[in-house]
Amino acid sequence: MAEGNLNSTDILEEEDNEMSDDSDLKVELSVFRAQWMSELTPSSGTRKGFPSRSEDLKRKQELAREEKASKLFLKAVEQEQNGAVYEAIKYYRRAMQLVPDIEFKINYTRSPDSGEVGMNYLEETDLDNEIDDLLSYFQQQLTLQEACLKICQPDIEMTQTHISALPMEVLMYIFRWVVSSDLDLRALEQLSLVCRGFYICARDPEIWRLACLRVWGRSCTKMVPFNSWREMFLERPRVRFDGVYISKTNYIRQGEQSLDGFYRAWHQVEYYRYFRFFPDGQVMMLTTPEDPLVIVPRLRNRNARMESLQFGHYRLSQDTDNQTKVFAVVSKKKEEKAPEYHKNRYYNCCSPVQEAEHSFHMGLQLSSGGCQRFNKLNWIHHSCQITYRSTAETVVTAFDIDKTYTPLFFARVKSYTASSEKPL
Repeated sequence: MAEGNLNSTDILEEEDNEMSDDSDLKVELSVFRAQWMSELTPSSGTRKGFPSRSEDLKRKQELAREEKASKLFLKAVEQEQNGAVYEAIKYYRRAMQLVPDIEFKINYTRSPDSGEVGMNYLEETDLDNEIDDLLSYFQQQLTLQEACLKICQPDIEMTQTHISALPMEVLMYIFRWVVSSDLDLRALEQLSLVCRGFYICARDPEIWRLACLRVWGRSCTKMVPFNSWREMFLERPRVRFDGVYISKTNYIRQGEQSLDGFYRAWHQVEYYRYFRFFPDGQVMMLTTPEDPLVIVPRLRNRNARMESLQFGHYRLSQDTDNQTKVFAVVSKKKEEKAPEYHKNRYYNCCSPVQEAEHSFHMGLQLSSGGCQRFNKLNWIHHSCQITYRSTAETVVTAFDIDKTYTPLFFARVKSYTASSEKPL
């Protein structure tokens, strides 16, 4: 009996020791957890917590990326079950771009047919379509990636210097060269598709402010009622510079009667009008029967030489009825002619021909047609002003705007913006 009592007491002592050990482990574990949480959330003003904070931010970023990839993957499964294979492939591709092995990390306990996943995805896509929120989202993502802000990172290992090593000022200067003095903002938008950092640089307000100043001058010192300079450039009516405005005119003209009076000829007349606008206020105008395939490449430079090519300047005017009009004045370039000496003694007896300067004044109304914006010019005024040099007399002849004044439509020409002569 004594031995049995001793054994029982030993067993009780061992159980008490085990319980005390378990309680000690729990206390130590709680202390460790508290210390770990204090390291994850450092107090402000101490430099000790920065490394752990960056690791925590990276972990949160990975979790957010994995969660978004999971939603895209479940959405792809749902589209595949509904028979939309192409849409499913698109979502599968986006999910694997975020997390390559998402199919092994996905949690299938939640049914992909649930409406919550689709609703959350639609909300995210609607949020991404808003430029302001997308811009702030990209800025936040870049801030979370590194302690020091970098525009981009190389996708693969490189032995050469990556563009992300350049200072921000140099990068913005490169972007101004992309826009160039021809205001090729289309190339800037394409450059913003490279990565998130380039997207942020392409939304720099200074670039868009300089572009607005080049187009409207001092009349756009304030961006009211627009929310940004970019919105002003995209929404406010303006002529386009990356192509040419073309109109084609056809009409039938009666010819002279034949010598025997048996028949009278009729002629079908066909010709084109070309307008090329530049950001600095200059314009080129050409009226010719030649086809656009021949003429358009020759209008690429301002130094083009053609017999009927006219140069001038233009300005934009917005009336109270919110109708934007373009007023242009063009004339032929003055060419210096060598003095002619006539040996004929009867030349001085004839009346000399008065030298005159011809200039054409035009008014056009800017509008949008089809799926493009600011791609149509309608005629509202056309006149010819003749000024005689000897008497300084001016004669103005106004033309009737009839069916021969067909609207001019814009055609984009890629070669006009293929190279940059100087930055914005």
